Amino acid sequence: PRAAARRLVPAPAAFSSAPRAAAEVAVTPNVISVTTVAASTPPPAPQTSTPPRPSTLADSRELERVVLAKYPVRSTWTREEVRGVFELPLLELVREASLVHRAYWADAKEVQRCTLLSIKTGGCTENCSYCSQSVKYKTHVRPTKQLAVEDVVAAAKRAKEAGSSRFCMGAAWRELGNKKRAFRDILEMVERISAEGLEVCATLGMLDAEQARQLKAAGLTAYNHNLDTSREFYPSVVTTRSYDDRLATIHNVRAAGLSVCSGGILGLGEQDGDRVAMLTEYARLAGGHPESLPVNALVAVGGTPLADAPKVSAFDVARVIATARVVLPRTMVRLSAGRLDFSHAEQALMFMAGANSIFDGDKLLTTPNPDRDLDAALFDVLGIKGVKPTPRRP
Repeated sequence: PRAAARRLVPAPAAFSSAPRAAAEVAVTPNVISVTTVAASTPPPAPQTSTPPRPSTLADSRELERVVLAKYPVRSTWTREEVRGVFELPLLELVREASLVHRAYWADAKEVQRCTLLSIKTGGCTENCSYCSQSVKYKTHVRPTKQLAVEDVVAAAKRAKEAGSSRFCMGAAWRELGNKKRAFRDILEMVERISAEGLEVCATLGMLDAEQARQLKAAGLTAYNHNLDTSREFYPSVVTTRSYDDRLATIHNVRAAGLSVCSGGILGLGEQDGDRVAMLTEYARLAGGHPESLPVNALVAVGGTPLADAPKVSAFDVARVIATARVVLPRTMVRLSAGRLDFSHAEQALMFMAGANSIFDGDKLLTTPNPDRDLDAALFDVLGIKGVKPTPRRP
């Protein structure tokens, strides 16, 4: 084995106000070890104030410049390039994604907490094979009327008190269409919830340009409309709405000045190539990358065509999150449905991979979700701050 090379370098000043000690750095193949050589002067008196946080490699401005140069924000990604990122060994991919996360966001420990409420459940005429709310399938979900404005506003206030900064409303419709009374109530919900100081998001099916404009005027922050999967695999999932229909709604949302929230579902029967293709679609999205990208793991529901679909592994979810973080560096990547199936350790891997948003509360539309107290305990263990992430740069 090669002998270790040794040299003396000054110890970082941030660790002590005493005269600098020296650090002996021993470099051997694949190993870097650091041993502090004690200085001859006595240690300083104990400090009463909180010492500064020791710097880490992730704090290095030189490293940040390297990361920004290697992974700039761009909309020219090819499917082959995205595949090259996606197929990295998982730990290498997570390392790359973690560095990108820290280069583009001011504090990688910041994770936005969002609350999602179903304001109109069931009765949807679409045939999405994963959805419990479709009239095409016999599931445990029974159609309900749209919730009253007061009830929705009250739920938003509770969500804010619990720590959420974004409140999302979902309605089980193919499209908003000519639902004038329902839309009027939704506009009032948006106005009043926005006045509470919350970001407001909605997912109401397909929108036309005028409906998007009215939602923006009422105070809506973002609109969710998922592509779900790749263009190639999409017809295996739903046939009552085309892929281009979804892209048209995203166009209307963006044209109105609303933020785009759009993501996918893992576990529909797709292959890795479909996951790569979906992420490439977002990386090349007309008008720029989405503001946020929900990553959902299928929650199989009895009565749907995918009731017996195998569960997605935590490693699969982490790989998609990490790839999204690299190719969509300024996009919030939201760990969404299916989180209840993953242990705290598995969720920690997903945060390390670049997830910086979650849905909290005990239910996501019609499927269960981790309890807020469990999330609070997890955040405490991991040192996560439940606040909206701050971009390091525009």
